Amino acid sequence: MQITFSAAALPKTGAIVIPVFEDGGKPKAYDDLDKITDGALERAVKAAGFKAKKGKTLEIVAPSGINNSRIILIGAGPSKTFSLLDAEALGGNASAKLLGGSDKAGVIALTGFAVKGVDAGEMAARIGHGARMKTYRFDKYRTKEEKDDKPSLTKVTISTTATSAKTQYTALDKIGDGVFLTRDLVSEPANILFPESFAKRCQELSKLGVKVKVLGEAEMSKLGMGSLLGVGQGSRRESKLVAMEWNGGKKGDAPIAFVGKGVTFDTGGISLKPAPGMEDMKWDMGGAGAVTGAMAAIAGRKAKANVIGVVGLVENMPDGNAQRPGDVVTSMSGQTIEVLNTDAEGRLVLADALWWTQETYKPKAVIDLATLTGAIIVSLAHEFAGIFTKDDKLAQQLQTAGETSGDKLWRMPLTQAHDDMIKSDIADMQNIGGKGAGSSTAAAFLGRFVKDGVSWAHLDIAGMAWNTKDKPTCPKGGSGYGVRLLDEYVRANYEK
Repeated sequence: MQITFSAAALPKTGAIVIPVFEDGGKPKAYDDLDKITDGALERAVKAAGFKAKKGKTLEIVAPSGINNSRIILIGAGPSKTFSLLDAEALGGNASAKLLGGSDKAGVIALTGFAVKGVDAGEMAARIGHGARMKTYRFDKYRTKEEKDDKPSLTKVTISTTATSAKTQYTALDKIGDGVFLTRDLVSEPANILFPESFAKRCQELSKLGVKVKVLGEAEMSKLGMGSLLGVGQGSRRESKLVAMEWNGGKKGDAPIAFVGKGVTFDTGGISLKPAPGMEDMKWDMGGAGAVTGAMAAIAGRKAKANVIGVVGLVENMPDGNAQRPGDVVTSMSGQTIEVLNTDAEGRLVLADALWWTQETYKPKAVIDLATLTGAIIVSLAHEFAGIFTKDDKLAQQLQTAGETSGDKLWRMPLTQAHDDMIKSDIADMQNIGGKGAGSSTAAAFLGRFVKDGVSWAHLDIAGMAWNTKDKPTCPKGGSGYGVRLLDEYVRANYEK
């Protein structure tokens, strides 16, 4: 989908989208088109009782007096509370309506559409970004799709006199590339995306200037990564560890590190999951997908920061050689783990990935992302990812980045009591903590693999990696959650 910006007069054909505020504000195009059509817009608004509430739309098909196919009015809600995230949602809602027709091109008219205290160029850029985000489709495996089911829309033009809009959109477009990459990775079936093929997708980031290092099982075995390797030992797919390095900051500055859980398919292993819904476990690599997409976004816009992305890639399968409940494994840190449940595998992968990242790169901050627990969905549904950290400053930085980017976070408890719940009778720790506080005990487990003095946060994104229904800027399916959050965290805290 091509997004362009133009101050030229509105086109004579095709669809025109006009945003309208609930309290009466509207772009110049509204009055112009209403006059040309002899009051057709006003009559339609009154007849339909259109109040311009946020997200509501009114479609006027081929009104007399113009050759345009449609005029689409989109409610923007009250102007006093209109935010940049609302602008993105407006762009997404516009795309949804445009995609539903037969037009190949559409225009979103913004000239004169203003919000006090909001830069017009940035608002236009965000509307364009939201419009692009909604156009995502994962259709590469459809071979017999009906012609009418394929969207004909190929171009959306943002009509605005704000000269900075195009420049401000450029960085957003690169972030969009990262989001789309993550959505692609999360959407791929597990017979296509497995540790080796995922690693190859990471290596493609070298085109953006990212340095990529891939470790195989032999190398990880020499490093003592018994925790990670134990998860994948029942699979015929070789486990991998991938590091992606972006050096855009000052030479010698310690990097920020993002670490992602990449279980490309999770059967639960010997602790086998129930069959219904198991197909969803192709997206149990959502944390690794988010880290990879974030690295693409950061490198794509040439961020002035040093950033490391590390992903632990495994497939958790039942097999005669699979890890058993009750096994004890030794992690790279030297700490031993009693594996009571082989379906609590993501934390075992992250344990070695976190330790290796700290040993190798000495980062100033470490943030891990994982579709780690179903318990976080019980707590937060599909509205927030959970953040676990004992670092108040880091928590605030990440929550602010979440509010700005739209990738929302909610802070969850992480205390000594949760750490006590994972004590083992025969090893240094066990990989589950009992019936209660499953998300917090999982975070406490990971905390045992963070070195003293290292600023660390764990993000449990199990409820956010996959959309079960359409959202304004994202269709049903892989959400790309985490890409914009991590990019904003870097931008706001390390590029000033």
